[in-house]
This record gives sequence, structure tokens and C-alpha cells, in this order.
Amino acid sequence: MASATSSMSSTGTCSSEKTETARDSESKMVTETTDGFQSVRSKKGRKRKLESDKMETDTSSKRPNFPPLSGEKLLEGSEEMRKIPVPAHRYTPLKENWLKIYSPIVEHLKLQIRFNLRTRHVEIKGSKETSDVGALQKGQDFVKAFVLGFEVEDALALLRLDELFLETFEVADVKPLKGDHLSRAIGRIAGKGGKTKFTIENVTKTRIVLAGSKIHILGSFQNIKIARTAICNLILGSPPSKVYGNMRAVASRSAERF
Repeated sequence: MASATSSMSSTGTCSSEKTETARDSESKMVTETTDGFQSVRSKKGRKRKLESDKMETDTSSKRPNFPPLSGEKLLEGSEEMRKIPVPAHRYTPLKENWLKIYSPIVEHLKLQIRFNLRTRHVEIKGSKETSDVGALQKGQDFVKAFVLGFEVEDALALLRLDELFLETFEVADVKPLKGDHLSRAIGRIAGKGGKTKFTIENVTKTRIVLAGSKIHILGSFQNIKIARTAICNLILGSPPSKVYGNMRAVASRSAERF
């Protein structure tokens, strides 16, 4: 009996020691806040933080660091050529303004340009001195703008500014018109002596070319949107006075925004 009681007392002391150690560990894990509530720190959160820190250090150490390539290295081995078709009614203006087109492409963009008489295309090609990767695309846009009917001075803005674009659409895309109805719609866009077209250009700061039933607009994205809306309203039959008012209101709002 004495041995039994001694064994029971020993197990009791062991269990009491275990409970005390467990309480101590719990008290370490539990911290009191200022409001009197207790917030428990879980071991899983610590493990996750350690694992995430390890992952971040691993990714940062393994991340490759490549130096930026120059335009010369990007253009090495690529002999890309752009061909712009020239319609018959633009041969004479192209011949008269060839030096104005040739000099900015060769001197500033460092490209090669020629007019192929057999295929009747303007061909643009990169050279060894070309350093800008986007020079070929800029040269193509410049020549294309002139071929569509824009003046050389207006088309030169495509080389100097990156925020300019070309947009082309037809009257039939807005409303399918034929015969006299089509000619009246084109007349509403142009106005008497080109007054309406000039007003839209000045208010929206764009350039517009009317080539038959096709309409070409040169300008920034926001300005092209305003000019296109005005032209579409004229095609649909709105009077010019109403179009002027709406256009000026939208243009003033966009100017205040920027």
C-alpha cells in the first residue's frame, strides 16, 4: 500500500509539473493588450513568415539582371524593308517634294529611301548608322501621310512627336449613302470654300484630308476622337452650327482636363 501511494504521488507530481510547464508556455504565447483582451501568437504564422522571407531572398538572389540593348544590336542581322504604294495622282507632288521627304529620312532617321519606278512603291530600308529601333515605322508613317494627301510640314510632325496618329474611314462606314446624298454629305463636311473643315481643324488641332468618300485625320488620340465625332454628326445630317457648339464644348472640357 505504501508503494502504491508513493507511485501515485510521483505520477501526481509529474502531471502537475507538466501542467505548470504547459501553462508557462501558454503564458509566453499569450500577450495582453491595452484593452484587456488577450491576443494569441500562433506558431504557424511564424513559420509562414520565415518561409516567405526565405522565398523572397531566394528569388532576389536568383533574379537575372540583363543590361539594356542598344538600337544597333537590336537591328543587327535584320534587313527589314517597308514599301508604301503611291497612287497615280500623287506622282507629281512626290516628285516636286522629293527633297523635303528625302532629307529628314536620311539625315535624321539615318534610313535609306528610294522610289521604285517599276513597282511604283517608295521603299525604306535601315542602314548601319540607324540607331533608333522605331525609325523605320516613323519613316513609313511620314511617307504614308504625304501619300494620303497631307502637306510635308504637317507630316513632319509624325517624326518629331510620338503621340500623333493617322486614322482613315469612309462615309459609308458611318451611313451608307449613294449618288447625290453622298456628295451632299461630303459638301457638309467641307463647307463653303472649306470653311467647315478648317473650323474643325482649328478647334480640334488636327489636320483633315477629304479624298473622295475617304476621310483621313492626323492628330493626337483625343483630338482625333473629337474631330471624328464632329464629322460623323455632319454626315448624319446635323447642321454645322450645332456641330460647332458641341465640338467647342468638348474641346474646352478636354483642355481643362489636361
